[in-house]
Amino acid sequence: MTRHIVAITACAAGIAHTYMAAEALEQVGLEDDFFIKVETQGSIGAQNTLTEQEIKDATLVIIASDIEIDLSRFAGKRLYKTRPKAAIVDPRALIEEAEEKALVFGSKGTKIGSLTLGKTTENGFVQHIMSGISYMVPMVIAAGLLLAIANVYAFQRDDLGRMVSWGFDQSDPMGDFMFHLFKVGQIGFTLMIPLFAGFVANSIADRPAIAPAMLGAYMANDPSFLGTDAGGGFLSAILVAFLVGYFVKYLKKISWPKIIQPLVPIMIIPLISTFFITVVVLYLIGHPIAEAMNATYEGLNWLTTHYSSSTFIIGAIIGAMIGFDFGGPINKTALIFGTAVWTDTVAKYGIEGANFVPGTAAQAAISVAPLGIFLASKLFQNRFSATEKISANSAFGMGIVGVTEGAIPFAAANPLQIITASVAGSALAGGLVGYLDVRFYGGIGSPLGTFIGYIEQPIPFVTWIVCTFAGIATTALIIGFWRRPSVQNASQPNEEKETHENEPKLTQATPITQFNGPA
Repeated sequence: MTRHIVAITACAAGIAHTYMAAEALEQVGLEDDFFIKVETQGSIGAQNTLTEQEIKDATLVIIASDIEIDLSRFAGKRLYKTRPKAAIVDPRALIEEAEEKALVFGSKGTKIGSLTLGKTTENGFVQHIMSGISYMVPMVIAAGLLLAIANVYAFQRDDLGRMVSWGFDQSDPMGDFMFHLFKVGQIGFTLMIPLFAGFVANSIADRPAIAPAMLGAYMANDPSFLGTDAGGGFLSAILVAFLVGYFVKYLKKISWPKIIQPLVPIMIIPLISTFFITVVVLYLIGHPIAEAMNATYEGLNWLTTHYSSSTFIIGAIIGAMIGFDFGGPINKTALIFGTAVWTDTVAKYGIEGANFVPGTAAQAAISVAPLGIFLASKLFQNRFSATEKISANSAFGMGIVGVTEGAIPFAAANPLQIITASVAGSALAGGLVGYLDVRFYGGIGSPLGTFIGYIEQPIPFVTWIVCTFAGIATTALIIGFWRRPSVQNASQPNEEKETHENEPKLTQATPITQFNGPA
């Protein structure tokens, strides 16, 4: 039977894994000469959308996604679900496994959209969280860049690069514009937590859960509503999202009278669940979580004020988390924590009293793995094959703009080596920026960030580069000394042709590389 495959790829952030997985699958189709079309559902929305005819002609459907995907259009087709990393690591093996294990979608026990036929299946906790993150990321990036642009105008520095004043001269047209730009960025950071909660709840119970979860998360993060000194942060948003999600899921199981069924999803369920979460936040969880978060931020500030070494430890822990799973849940947790600590402490203490350590450490570590791999490929050329060197160049392109996922092809081939090297280098970079009181306000999380963004540092431009490069060099040296010389490079000239013929065929998506790291 002729292969005619359609696929969808989607990752939590909707940035790197989505398109890397699509490219890897398409490359196999080109090499093995069969039809494959991949629809990407990234942060920009659906692209290369599958047509009805293409789906009708398909002999196999592959869904490589970290988030919830509407599968209703694939009813009656053989379908196989996996994660984007499986497509990136070995797309050919994935296709073969899918052909062997795919099941007809819509039969008993399979799920169509939000309806389960036969046996109920539940999405995992991480998948719900990742769904929320995928919708939140564009808000975080847009708001963060607006704050960074406004900060460049607002922060006044002396000749040594030290901040001597902060503010906007609203009597000047440009100053007034930058003041409002800064406010827009603040609004974005205020809305990102409710947005996150709304789409976590949506992943659990679909659209009727979005509005009550967003309202509940906003209430849980509004100190004036709670009568507290601080909001509940992401912890309260996660709790609200799951409470609303499963409460709405329960309400949907009720047999509502036919006369009001059209109003159930758009009025009755949102109204009841909003009332429910208002009572829960106001009288049960709002105050305890807000006080716990307030104590956490005060404790962090106390530690960083009284113990200089604590900033290195905190930064190193955040950096290690960034370097561990290359854009996975642990990486995203560190990014969210760093962002939350910064935004919440800015709201509580003002810009001068904000805690920059976790957020700055995350940004310092985010490019260490891919740039470390690239540097290792240059310093230890005899330990990398020609194909691996090409992949390393691709890793550089992603790492230099702060995309950790560039390390994934190497990590897939040799996870122990790359994760070890990535965690060590990332922890060092994060620890150094914490210890040296570097403050990242916005920009690109790579060595380029010192030029493209606003970073307050002891020695202008230099400190950030030194800290990040220390981590990159550490990762490169660990990889270089750990790896064995490449079989391809170790071959004698007269054996080279034979070696190439005997080597497995490599593609960018299926590297023989000994390892790549987390994003």
